[in-house]
Amino acid sequence: MAVVSNQPPALTIELISLFPEACDQFLHSSIVGRARARGLVRLQLVDPRRWAGGRHRVIDDRPFGGGPGMVLAAPPLARCLDHLASRRPGRLLVTSPQGRRLDQAFVGELAGESCLRILCGHYEGIDERVLECYRPEEFSIGDLVLSGGEAAALVLIDAVTRLLPGALGHAESAASDSFADDGLLDHPCYTRPATFRGRAVPAALLSGDHAAIDDWRHAERQRRTRQRRPDLLDSPERD
Repeated sequence: MAVVSNQPPALTIELISLFPEACDQFLHSSIVGRARARGLVRLQLVDPRRWAGGRHRVIDDRPFGGGPGMVLAAPPLARCLDHLASRRPGRLLVTSPQGRRLDQAFVGELAGESCLRILCGHYEGIDERVLECYRPEEFSIGDLVLSGGEAAALVLIDAVTRLLPGALGHAESAASDSFADDGLLDHPCYTRPATFRGRAVPAALLSGDHAAIDDWRHAERQRRTRQRRPDLLDSPERD
């Protein structure tokens, strides 16, 4: 008799990077590493140089029109993307400071996919014809420029993985995070000792009264959000 598993299918993430070794340790650590061990997420590191021709597998070239830096060439990237797409369909994303700002709502959307394919930009950028032909979703982690897209890609992978059922030790942890369902910042957290350098843990947290604790935490989420990110209280998503 076949055994039916209640575990949802694993999310497949294909990370296309010129420097896969720079990502490997992170992807085997902490929550992402545990999620991999539990079969909740399958991560594949893909080096696009495999699809570059020549002895040295060169994947970049000087930009037309002159200027500093190098540009990732279209042919090897296209061969890489075509190969991956022939194996399975996937939602294609690319790191870019010009892309959609990564936020919790976007992360939650991505966590519902079966396969994410993330192309890391590098050097001066990617030949525009790759973006025109494949129409990837460009995403950014902020108004800043990095040397390569690997750091941004790892941010996305970590944020998505922790939303997968079973990835966290307590399922309610993600629900109470900053930017969770109510869109507010998280409340302050405390642990032992009850007093440290003259500062005591708020009495509500020591009361054993779960309703009082919930009320305190909600009030603190409101207070912190109003103090630190008042823009979140005016967000259209809260209307």
